[in-house]
This record gives sequence, structure tokens and C-alpha cells, in this order.
Amino acid sequence: MADIQYKCPNCGGSLTFNSSSQKVCCEFCGAEFDPNEVKKHADELAKAESPKELQWEGNQASFSQEELDGLNVYHCDSCGGELIADENTSATTCPYCGSPVILKGRLQGALKPDRIIPFKNAKKDLDDTFRSYLKKKVFLPNIFKRENQVEEIKGLYVPFWLHDANVRGDVYYKGMIERKWRDSTYEYTEKSYYSITRGGSMGFDHIPIDGSKALDDKLMESIEPFDYEESVPFEPVYMAGFLSDKYDVDKEEVFPRASERIVQGTIDQFRTTISGYDEVNYESHDLELYDTKVTYALYPVWIMTTRWREKSYTFAMNGQTNKIVGNLPLSKWKYFFMFLGLLIGTWGLLLPISIFAIFEGEVNAISMLVPLVLAWIPSVIVCHKCRKALKPVKFQRGARNYYRNGSMVVSKSSERFLYKKTSKRALNNN
Repeated sequence: MADIQYKCPNCGGSLTFNSSSQKVCCEFCGAEFDPNEVKKHADELAKAESPKELQWEGNQASFSQEELDGLNVYHCDSCGGELIADENTSATTCPYCGSPVILKGRLQGALKPDRIIPFKNAKKDLDDTFRSYLKKKVFLPNIFKRENQVEEIKGLYVPFWLHDANVRGDVYYKGMIERKWRDSTYEYTEKSYYSITRGGSMGFDHIPIDGSKALDDKLMESIEPFDYEESVPFEPVYMAGFLSDKYDVDKEEVFPRASERIVQGTIDQFRTTISGYDEVNYESHDLELYDTKVTYALYPVWIMTTRWREKSYTFAMNGQTNKIVGNLPLSKWKYFFMFLGLLIGTWGLLLPISIFAIFEGEVNAISMLVPLVLAWIPSVIVCHKCRKALKPVKFQRGARNYYRNGSMVVSKSSERFLYKKTSKRALNNN
């Protein structure tokens, strides 16, 4: 029979049973646990290693022959993208790479979208919106603001697979409560750890997952959310004057991403019911989907391409909300001088406080150094935040914007003590 090995919930080391104390002990960190609690903890973690397969259902209709007769397909030989346009569009350029595209033929065999959100903003207003977006970027080179040229603005209906689902099951977290005290010699820190379980059900509606290979999935998620309530039943007339990307990612291919967002959304929602801890971390889950539904929709997106110093920058704007997103270059000089200015300014404010409140008016190397170290922290935080604003293109965390309000039902709520760790630090009493 194979040996069964349990891992320490604290450090991951191997555990052994101590017959004297009737406890399970860690050989590495010295922590002791109740055997029953270790077994429960191991069972919870095992569920994360073999989660249930999350299933989806959905049926989409096809275009009628009359609708197909009014739609053409354009093909880009440079990047391979395929676009759908109405019969009045004779020639265009690819919104992905800027190359000319040529008519390939009539649209055939494509699924008909269930819903469409019509464009809410006009093309003539986009340039001002774009310039306003650039002005808010602190570390953007000034020369980029002046010299970048908007080469192309295309209104594009992007194919999205929309996912509705209810989810039920359990989510497991690990909580920590910290307590500190001191005596004449040491400062003590005690950390008590708990196994936290939340179980129940909730629902999510209309989570969009990009159905086009030509478009950057991060870019499409970055311009969320879309308001599904403003969508209407699809009619080809809404495509007049615009392009539509032809979906080339089947719904089955995006199920993993949709399931991932729903699982993370469930973890985040159950987390809101936990309080009283200094730290709470997710550990594992045992979740399943039911009452699933997948629909196909076209959402409006403006694609803008600008060129600066022989490099292209692509931006996407939500055609419903005007939210614009795109990665931008960094001015290293702006970053350096802003960081230096914040560091010196904060240090100047903290210096007199440090000298008089901490060092009782004594000016020495340490009293000068302490406020400098303290000033370093907010300077790094502010500059990091401004620099991060230049790279906003990223995947969304979970499905917060698509949680069905009031749908969460908590049927299981438990919090069990696991173990505690105490450390001490010698006090400088000189």
C-alpha cells in the first residue's frame, strides 16, 4: 500500500505524528496540529486538484438566405483577418494592421448574432476624446502628445460569446488574526490561523468573451463593462456604415475563460461575507455550474491606430461607454524628475517632525536618514501608480461587473481554528 503524506498548512513541509503529544508535527517549522484538522484541510486542498468539469450549453441560429445576400466578407492578406460589411461597402482597410482588404465573397455558413449593441458615439468626436485621454497620462512623453498621428479610426462590431450561469458549491479560505504585546525585553507577535469555508450559490449574467483571433483578448476585456440592457435583437441594418469582425473562435474554445471568470467572481463574492481577520487568502474551491446559457452578440468598438517614431500603437474605445484603453510609451525623464521631486518634498516635510518628535531636537545622520527612508515609500507608490496607468491593457479579474445582484445565497459558513505561531523580537532598551 502506498504511503500517505500530508503537507503542513503553514509551510508545506512533511508532517509526522507525535505519539507523546497526540499531535501532528511539522519537521521544518515546528508547528503542531490536531490530526482531524489536518485531514479536513488536506481533503479541501484535494478538491482543488481535481475540480468538477464545468459544463456549458447554448444554441445559436444561422443567418437566413435573405440576410446573407446583403452581407459581404472582406479578407486581409497581411494579417489574415476577415471582416463582414454590408453590400454597400466596396473597399476598406484592415482595422488590425492598416493594410487594404479585398472582397472575398458572400458571407456563408456563419451563425447569426442573437443581440447587438448599436454604436452610441459619433466618429467625429473620437479625436477629442483620444486627446483628452492622453492628457491624463502623467509620464507620457510630451512629444508623443504633439506628434503622434491617428492613421485610422474604424467602427467595428466585435463578436462576443455571452455567458450566463448559476454556480454552487464551496470555497475555502485561510484567515489570520494577529496579536502583539511586549514585555521589558521582547516584542511578541502571535498569528492565529483559521480554515474558513463559505458555501452556497449565486448567478452571473452576460459575461463577454471575445470571439475573434485577430483582436487582443486583453484589449477587449480592458474596455469592459458593456451594458447588456442596451442591446437589441440583431438586425443587419445596424451594420450599415460599420464593419463587423467575423468570429473565428468557437464557443467551446472560450468556455475555459468564461468558467475561470465565474469561479474567480464566486471567490470574490463569498469573500465579502468574511470579516474580523487581519488577512484572508483563497485556498481552493469545489464549484459546479448549472442552468448555463451561451448567446452570441456583436458589441461596438472603435479601433484606432496611431504611429510615432516608426512604431504603431493600437487603442480600443468602447462604442457604448466611450471608455478608451491602450498601452503608451514611458518618458524616463519625467519619471526620474517626478520621483526625485516627491522624494525631496516628502523628506522636507518629515524632517522637522523626525528631528523634534523622535530625536528630541538632535540633528545627526540617523535623524536625517529616517525621514528619507520614510519619504521613499510614498514616492515609489505614487510613481508606480502613474507608470502603471500607461499600461492599462490587462485581463479582467473575475466577473464583478456581471454578478446578478441579490443572487448570492450562503448555505454553509464555518470557521475553524488551525494553529498559531508566535515569534519574538528583542527590544533595544539602550
